[in-house]
Amino acid sequence: MKPMRDAVQGLVAWILVCSAGLALAQTALDSPISGVPLGQGAGVHGANSPYAPLAERSDVLPWGLLTAVKTKSEKNRILPVFGPDIQALNLKNQRIQGYMMPLSPGEKQNHFLVSSVPLTCSFCLPGGPESMVEVKTKIPVKYTMEAVVVEGKFAVLKDDPYGLYYRMTEAVAVK
Repeated sequence: MKPMRDAVQGLVAWILVCSAGLALAQTALDSPISGVPLGQGAGVHGANSPYAPLAERSDVLPWGLLTAVKTKSEKNRILPVFGPDIQALNLKNQRIQGYMMPLSPGEKQNHFLVSSVPLTCSFCLPGGPESMVEVKTKIPVKYTMEAVVVEGKFAVLKDDPYGLYYRMTEAVAVK
């Protein structure tokens, strides 16, 4: 009987931790762009995060803009619905700042994801597709656990087969 009670207590504790995490993730931040609503959820840096937020830079796309995406269900799929501010970014050169999530082993990466928050578990994604950008670089970039800035052609993806919302191609690392 004790193992069952311990398991139930563990499950209740896990549910409480998850609920607290979801409540923290729902915290809204002030928008860096006047009039643009910010996104929220697991991929947005929360005030109680153990990690420092990304340093603010005026030369990169703000994650608050990219995460402000609505979704719709269509034929058993969930598709993004982008506002005009996000649609205006499509196929234009942009800069993005975030944390690398390698898609293959190796010190140098030419295909990776950049996330708005650091990866804390190699088996878990830190947020949804609104908080990541797929990056394909011209020349490989050295992997780092620090924040990186990359610049390239930014694509807004309306129906990507992998479920991604954003992709950057022909990218280069910048300081």
